[in-house]
Amino acid sequence: MLAREDRLPVPVRLIFQPAEEVGAGARVMIEAGVLEDVAMIFGSHIDRHYPTGVIVAAEGAVNASADGFRVEISSSGGHGAYPHESVDAVVVGSLLVMAIQTIVSREVNPAFPSVVTVGKFTAGTAGNVIAGKAILEGTIRAQHPEVREHLIRSVRRISESVAQLHDARVRVEFWQGTPALINSPELVRIARKAAIRVVGAERMAPLHTTNMGGEDFAYYLDHVPGCYVRLGAQVAGREGFPAHSSRFDFDEEVLAVGAQYFYNVALLACERLARA
Repeated sequence: MLAREDRLPVPVRLIFQPAEEVGAGARVMIEAGVLEDVAMIFGSHIDRHYPTGVIVAAEGAVNASADGFRVEISSSGGHGAYPHESVDAVVVGSLLVMAIQTIVSREVNPAFPSVVTVGKFTAGTAGNVIAGKAILEGTIRAQHPEVREHLIRSVRRISESVAQLHDARVRVEFWQGTPALINSPELVRIARKAAIRVVGAERMAPLHTTNMGGEDFAYYLDHVPGCYVRLGAQVAGREGFPAHSSRFDFDEEVLAVGAQYFYNVALLACERLARA
């Protein structure tokens, strides 16, 4: 569609990115130089929550940061018949899981969405043995950088405190995932104008719920301003299946909507840059 244009006022670069799901594709593309001489970037994701033909272009945070953590608890362990002679890593780990739940509920402003989830708990070797080791793994999600840092500090503080309280040893590790995806207000206005050209103002929708999922498009926005929209692609009767479900499906008509949207957003962004 862009190739049929006689002349574009500024060049348009199309990025076809692999490895989005593992959160590494955008970084590799940036290292390969795809953002050299780029002033604006636009992206999209299909969304089963909205009917086909609906486009969501929201200002501010639209995806959360996604970090991981691992807590290894070490203790003396012992025989299940003599709990007084040992320190139980299962008990310490269980107390830690419950204590971590208070971070979001009692330490974070309720107006700032955040999540701390322990998704894996490994401990013990036999039913009659008090475990001397437990490993907890989880994820930390936030939409504001200061909340993100607070959550990380709190997980470390509580882990170390619970271990000390029960005479166990602990090692806490974090790995940094994708940052929060925050749309530029100016580019959202361009995106909305393009979307209205394609689907009409009545088919524009607000972001229904806070999205705490991670999205590696956020790495691009660390370098250039951008806007990430959601394209409705709902199949009637299959709305309830999550995006990562084996039963997930989408309406392929969204591909035409997306192509028209990107075509128009490219033209509008070109016009904006040409005036700069």
